[in-house]
Amino acid sequence: MKWERFSCLREKEVINVCDGKRLGFVCDLELDTQSGKICTLIIPEEGARWNFFCKERLYFVPWRCIQRIGDDIILVEVDAEEVLVTDE
Repeated sequence: MKWERFSCLREKEVINVCDGKRLGFVCDLELDTQSGKICTLIIPEEGARWNFFCKERLYFVPWRCIQRIGDDIILVEVDAEEVLVTDE
């Protein structure tokens, strides 16, 4: 089993294999505190910047949607519109 640090995951670009779209880079994780397992990757929408006047848009990608974690990228299979959430 290969172990990865969170800092290493943050350096990998997340790409959706369904449409080839670049989702961005991992900024945070959602963890199951009982098991210690990662539930969700949280990725800010590429090109979107949070500021006072607009809401941040984030992708919440379930761990089960990850197809492969490589040296430079993370491949996921998701419907991007279903996992995109506006932070309110």
